[in-house]
Amino acid sequence: MNSLHVICNDRRHRGSSPGLSDKASSIKRAKKANPKHNEEISSDSETESSAVPKKRQPSEEIEYEETPQEKKLRLAKLYLEQLKEEEEKRAEEESFESDLIAGRLQEEVVRNLIAPDASEIRVLRGHKLPVTCLVITPDDKCIFSAAKDCSIVKWDVESGKKLHTIPGGRKGTEDRHVGHTAHILCMAMSSDGKYLATGDMNKLIMIWEAETCKHLYKFTGHKGPVSGLSFRKGTHDLYSASHDRSVKVWNVDENAYVETLFGHQDAITGLDSLSRERCVTAGGRDRTVRVWKIAEESQLVFYGHEGSIDCIQLINEEHMITGADDGSVCLWSVNKKKPLSTVKQAHGCHGDAGLEQPHWVASVAALQNSDTVASGSHNSQVQLWKCSQNYRGLEPLFSVPVSGFVNSLKFSSSGQFLVAGVGQEHRLGRWWRLKDAKNGIYIIPLKRKPPTQEEVND
Repeated sequence: MNSLHVICNDRRHRGSSPGLSDKASSIKRAKKANPKHNEEISSDSETESSAVPKKRQPSEEIEYEETPQEKKLRLAKLYLEQLKEEEEKRAEEESFESDLIAGRLQEEVVRNLIAPDASEIRVLRGHKLPVTCLVITPDDKCIFSAAKDCSIVKWDVESGKKLHTIPGGRKGTEDRHVGHTAHILCMAMSSDGKYLATGDMNKLIMIWEAETCKHLYKFTGHKGPVSGLSFRKGTHDLYSASHDRSVKVWNVDENAYVETLFGHQDAITGLDSLSRERCVTAGGRDRTVRVWKIAEESQLVFYGHEGSIDCIQLINEEHMITGADDGSVCLWSVNKKKPLSTVKQAHGCHGDAGLEQPHWVASVAALQNSDTVASGSHNSQVQLWKCSQNYRGLEPLFSVPVSGFVNSLKFSSSGQFLVAGVGQEHRLGRWWRLKDAKNGIYIIPLKRKPPTQEEVND
């Protein structure tokens, strides 16, 4: 069997949630809601599951003659649609070209990376329980982090001080508490820094104004914990993934639900996207990576890991990196059915002699449009890797000492620092507890070798 499949996104696919009727197979285009803030927007999943499909009545064809005025109007609309499509295509090509240019600049920046001294790593403490996820603002000035204590903290990068805290609420206070009342598993920020999205174990997605931390909307519809969020770059389109095995598309500007995609056979554990109208997901124990082509309504399916794929990150539009609980890190091309490179036991093993088990890879990160990636586990180290020429392999650069479960990793846009979200427990469970670890944010500076005389002369 080929390891790469192209599948039409039929909502009746066997990967869809049990009980969903054929009505769920139709694409629901943005149902615009009342624009009031704190509005709860549902994807109507519950209604779909109980709906009884109606028999289609044969329609009578009515012939009529088009008037010259109607013909002019129709042709004008068609012309405007063509112009819009051409403009969107041109914008996407320009964005892709600018990303390539940025990538060349990034390669120059990261070419001579060296390990920082342990004394240069800053630790920000503020969460009572393990940090599960984080994002860095596009200008690299602030960090948002979230944790199992249901709180969200906004940090100032330069001073390390808290700028704002959105406290978590207790279970049972959902009706009156503005914020999360269950473990937060994922977060994302729009590329213009306007919106922050957070997802939790209670199946909820919350939208915040990033500047003020004001709560705006609540999106409902997932039937399981929300495990992945990503804004399409340059837009306010939001992709969400869940343990209910589905991917949903939302329009945050319109405060609206767009559509639901099915395909995974197990809980989705991670999601990412860039500029194109597509996203990538990690399927946990179904051991697949999927590329969802939203506009084409199709998906590509990749196989490669032997264990549960727990994290995924796009390096650029054509390449991605994943990590699994079998201890492996894989480098992929969206055009190849198998990994371009696999590093087994990327973070070593633990356990008694003869019973050794690999350290799970809990997080991965990529400095976008560069050749530098990172992975985290619970072996007291964050590992940095370099992609070899043409992304054919992964070469270790250096490791950074970080004690605890590295549940989240993010590079700054400038490539000047790497941030790790660390906890005493894994973000998805309580299989182990590392008592000596600190729940916090680690800011790791990325140092460069000073240029040689030859490089200066060049």
